[in-house]
Amino acid sequence: MPDIEVTSVRSAAERRSALRARLGSREPLVLPGASDAAGAMLVQRAGFAAVYATGAGISNAQFGLPDIGLVSQSEILAQVQRMFAATSLPLVVDTDTGYGNVPSVIRTVQLFEQAGASALQLEDQAFPKRCGHFDGHTLIESAEMQAKIAAAAAARQDPGLVIIARTDARGVLGLDEALRRGHAYLDAGADALFVEAPRTIEEMERIGREFAGVPLVANMVEGGKTPARSAAELAELGFGIVLFANFLMRAMLRAGQDALAHLASAGETDTYLDRLLTWEDRQEMFRLGEFGAVEDAFLAAWAPSSGT
Repeated sequence: MPDIEVTSVRSAAERRSALRARLGSREPLVLPGASDAAGAMLVQRAGFAAVYATGAGISNAQFGLPDIGLVSQSEILAQVQRMFAATSLPLVVDTDTGYGNVPSVIRTVQLFEQAGASALQLEDQAFPKRCGHFDGHTLIESAEMQAKIAAAAAARQDPGLVIIARTDARGVLGLDEALRRGHAYLDAGADALFVEAPRTIEEMERIGREFAGVPLVANMVEGGKTPARSAAELAELGFGIVLFANFLMRAMLRAGQDALAHLASAGETDTYLDRLLTWEDRQEMFRLGEFGAVEDAFLAAWAPSSGT
């Protein structure tokens, strides 16, 4: 048989172990979001340690819909499977509310764990949820969310799978309630905490002090409700996971908008080539040479001998 590696993709267990190790380090985990396999590949090529499967980005880019809970569990799952297969990165997945009640959360954990997720984010909004930087949220009771987190932790087959609990209470009931819920969710078995949409640096400082030693998510939404800060600045505030959920998608949409405006006005693309990925880089990114080498090796190994 040919002495050639058919795949270099890390197993789900290896990726979970790598994510756990990174969460235990002092260096902040910068977590870019991606909405498809190509985006996840760009994140890996840029040298990041993990990628975030963004629910808002998938809703926007794959379905042309707002982030108001219109995309189903199975539709998100299909994207996650593609993203897992396309990279070797740990994949942190936005699973919204778990798509329903406690039994729904259990099934969500089972399906997404089988799909290769390294971490699952669950939030305490009522289904259907809304983007955390929109207004008009409705929350479930804290005790129900605790039950969902405990169920998620019990449902996982691999204890390396990280459960991230998100609370949107800041925008509905205030920061004190968000902090109270954060403690409750950690008590229920969450491995990391995401207090969504603090409004000021002072609020962020308070969150960092309140949960010192806990892996904390800071969500940097350009134009959103939370003040923009760098990963280094957020690490100083106590946030070990810095999420840029839709930076890549928005940059790509702007680039696409500009490119199409050029095509519409000029009727040609030759003068735009310096702003495109080259033909060679495109084929290298999508591993055309690797697949060709594998095909050639197996065909050569089984080719008829010259004597027959």
